Amino acid sequence: MADQTQPLDSFRALALQVTCHAVNQASDRQEVSVLMQKTITRLTKQIAASLAFIGSDCRLIVLPEYFLTGFPMGESVEAWANKACIEINGYEYELLSKIAQKYNIFLAGNAYELDPNFPGLYFQTCFVIDPSGVVVLRYRRLNSMFAPTPHDVWDKYLDCYGLEGVFPVAKTAIGNLAALASEEILYPELARCLAMRGAEIFLHSTSEVYSKNLTPKDAAKITRAVENMAYVVSANTAGLADSPIPIGSVDGGSKIIDHRGIILAETGAGESMAAFAEIDLVALRRDRHRPGLNNILSRQRFELYAQSYTQSTFYPANTMLNQPVDRKHFMETQQKTIERLSELGII
Repeated sequence: MADQTQPLDSFRALALQVTCHAVNQASDRQEVSVLMQKTITRLTKQIAASLAFIGSDCRLIVLPEYFLTGFPMGESVEAWANKACIEINGYEYELLSKIAQKYNIFLAGNAYELDPNFPGLYFQTCFVIDPSGVVVLRYRRLNSMFAPTPHDVWDKYLDCYGLEGVFPVAKTAIGNLAALASEEILYPELARCLAMRGAEIFLHSTSEVYSKNLTPKDAAKITRAVENMAYVVSANTAGLADSPIPIGSVDGGSKIIDHRGIILAETGAGESMAAFAEIDLVALRRDRHRPGLNNILSRQRFELYAQSYTQSTFYPANTMLNQPVDRKHFMETQQKTIERLSELGII
C-alpha cells in the first residue's frame, strides 16, 4: 500500500455519480439507519469496482449531495433532526471511514449532521475522510434556502469554531481541499474565502438539474475554477429514488474541471464512474507562481471591496439563535429581506 502521508504531485480523482435513495417515507430513526447502512454497503461495492477500473492512483472520490438520505420534504426541523441526521462521531461515519481505509482513498461527501452545541438544529455538512479513517475536513453549508446554517446562529458558531472553522481548508497529501455544497457554487465569495486560505481543489457535492444546455451552476463551476485557479470536482446524483419527485429530475453531468476552466471529464445521466481525471498539482502550483495576465488569483485587490461588504447587510445573521425553529421561518426571513432592500432602493 502507498504511503498515505507522502505528498503526491498528481493523482486521479473521481466524481462518483450514484442514485440517492430518499428516506422520507421511513417510519422512524431505526428504519432510516437500516436504509443508510444499505446505501453505504452499495457504495462500498461501487467504489471497489470503480477503483478496479480506474487504477490504484485514484486517491480521491467525491460523492453527491444527499447520498445518504435525500432531503426533508415537509418534515419539521425537529422531525428531520431526530429522524435522518447523523452524529458527528456516529456509526455512519465509522462505516465510511472503513471504506477510506480499505481502499486508501480520500472520501468526500455530504450529509445532514447534528451538533451537540446546537440542540434542536442540524447542519448540512460536507466532509472529507482521509485514508487513515480520520475526518480531516468538516464544512457546514453557509447558504441554504430551507435548512439551518452557521450564519443563522452566527455569534455562537464563531465562539465554538472560529472563522477558520467556518471556512475550513484541509492541507493533505493530495493538496489543499475545500468543500462547496450544491448551489453554493453560485456564491463567488464563499469559494474566494476558501481560496484565500489556500484551497486548491473544490469538492462539490451536488444534486441538481442536468441539461445539455449550459446551466447557471455549470457556468459557475467553470468560473469558480478559473477565478480561483483551482480544480473543481463536482459529483451530481444519478436521480432521486423513493421520492414523489420524478427520479430523473436531478441526474447527470458530474464533472472535473481544472484550474484553467477546462472540463477534463464529464458523464451523462445514470449511475456512472466515467467522471474521473488526473489532478496535476504541479501544473496548478506552477501557474499560480507564474507572473502575468492569467494569474488572476495573485492580482486580487481585496481592499477595494472590503468596505462595501462591511457596510452592507442583506440576509440577517443570528435569526435562529434565540427562538424556536419553524420551517416557515426561512421564507418569512427572505421575504422581509427583500422588502427591506426594496425600501432602501437596492433592488
